[in-house]
Amino acid sequence: MNILEINDLRIGFTIHGFARDVVKGVDFRIPAGKTVALVGESGSGKSVISQAIMGLLPRAGAVTGGSILFRDPQTADAVIDIATLPAEGKEIRDLRGGRIGMIFQEPMSSLSPVHTIGNQIEEALQLHRPVPKQEARALIEAMLKRVGFKDPARAYDFYSFELSGGLRQRAMLAMALICQPALLIADEPTTALDVTIQAQVLDLMRDLQAEMGMAILLITHDLGVVANMADEVVVIYHGEIMESGPAEDIFRRPQHPYLKALLKASPHFDMQEGERLVALREARPRTPAAPKPAPASTPQGRGQRAPLLAVRHVSKTYTTHSSRFFGKGTTSTVTAVNDVSFDIERGECLGLVGESGCGKTTLSKLIMRALTPDSGEIRFDDGKDCLDILSLQGEDLRGFRPKLQMIFQDPVSSLSPRMTVMNILREPLVIHERGDGAEQKARVKALMDDVGLDQRFLSRYPHSFSGGQRQRIGIARALALDPELIICDEPVSALDVSVQAQILNLLKDLQAERGLTFLFISHNLAVVNYMADRIAVMANGRIVELAPRHTLFTAPVHPYTKALLKSVPFADLDRKLDFKLAAPGGASDTRHWPAGFKPDPDGEALAHLDLGAGHLVLAKPGADVRELA
Repeated sequence: MNILEINDLRIGFTIHGFARDVVKGVDFRIPAGKTVALVGESGSGKSVISQAIMGLLPRAGAVTGGSILFRDPQTADAVIDIATLPAEGKEIRDLRGGRIGMIFQEPMSSLSPVHTIGNQIEEALQLHRPVPKQEARALIEAMLKRVGFKDPARAYDFYSFELSGGLRQRAMLAMALICQPALLIADEPTTALDVTIQAQVLDLMRDLQAEMGMAILLITHDLGVVANMADEVVVIYHGEIMESGPAEDIFRRPQHPYLKALLKASPHFDMQEGERLVALREARPRTPAAPKPAPASTPQGRGQRAPLLAVRHVSKTYTTHSSRFFGKGTTSTVTAVNDVSFDIERGECLGLVGESGCGKTTLSKLIMRALTPDSGEIRFDDGKDCLDILSLQGEDLRGFRPKLQMIFQDPVSSLSPRMTVMNILREPLVIHERGDGAEQKARVKALMDDVGLDQRFLSRYPHSFSGGQRQRIGIARALALDPELIICDEPVSALDVSVQAQILNLLKDLQAERGLTFLFISHNLAVVNYMADRIAVMANGRIVELAPRHTLFTAPVHPYTKALLKSVPFADLDRKLDFKLAAPGGASDTRHWPAGFKPDPDGEALAHLDLGAGHLVLAKPGADVRELA
């Protein structure tokens, strides 16, 4: 039996009096107890289809043709055409949240910050299955336990801002499942999560599906997640179905050129040295300039010259105070960065990977002088001057700033909505007094060419661009002052796989042409594998392993590195993820690590052991780490 059947669905939007079709005759089905993945780029119509199923289309949107037939297993004879139901009617309200549940991409904006998790779940329960207050609390605590909260009674009274990203997504899952829906719509449920947390959430969804017998519509652009979760796959592009069928056929025998292109655009661990991602649409139509030779980044090439950036024994601790009306408040300290040391050579890309909260972004802010460390030293040697970054003040600090720039994770919040692209790109040139007005405008136009954007876009504002275009504007701004080192903080985590391929290829081209040096921060190991020459793995504020890229992926030693690698979903049916092995309880939980990698409260401090060829691992001095591994 099919829980949902979509036949010739057409959805149109009317904006400023002009009608436009965004979904054009879509057909697919969701069988009972199965997972169907809806795959496509941003703007392809995936989320609009999910909104139509839930009766949540914006005012400007409407179903202009076709049907959305829902068969509830509890009343199998009755078939409801959701497309014909009034948007605010009782029938759609009974279905929405009751028989059809939904979890959203960003749980922070989907959960109320002024109500506890328990109150929000209880609201959904009482709307669709009214029960006495005492019984409701027991049901909610049981559901919170099922979705992985260790202390459900305590979690009931938490607010959303007190939870990590993974726990917020679990709370969303509990809210969607409390009424035991027949269909769960998961709209990009793991996009913002680390690979280890993603593996846990996906495993949880599979277990609950088997236990409750519900169908799942999984909306995603991550083909690795699709290969591990989906029974059937529907590929959509610009509102039309390009290809659909069982996962076996889609991955082993893809037919449509668009699907083949999507599979080639995903970075994977089997890529050959020098192999390029095949972007659907390249970011730069022009022929790249002749590349500048970059200095060797091999272990043999190191040590001949001082590194561009040298970080030594840097630590940063945050202290939080909670005050009370009566009595003394409490003080707690969190060590975000703990005795971190590494070098970045000229012309290389050093990858920095780890779960959220491991200290990656704090470390980048310390290097940028946005934060001041408690101890340590950071030196920058450009071949002319060797600067102690932490001691720079006033004009000296202002003079250093152009040498070190940053590309941010979220291009929406890092670009001013009140400035045109021309003003955004000119701003660094004006601040640092580079050239007169005409020279600055010429430089801005050259930057637009560098990142593959049309110069006619200079008078537009950021909101009128796609996510990938906005990220290119962010890259252009970072390049404006000709920096020697660029810190890339999760620059592609919010982008589709096709746009991600464009941006990664663009960064590689710019690195080759300009001899740029990158510190590339990410939790996506496949992306770091594609970009980096060496990789540093960070856990609990410390670098636990540092090695050349190939060594790290073929011969990892530290248990944390192994847990991260085990949690990466491949877009390959022959290498499915073993969810039960992927980081049980969290990769950074030291209780799961062998004794040789754990610090003793009163024993020897951990040290970086040199395994040769630039491979370092954090362990007890004298421990045979290869034996432990």
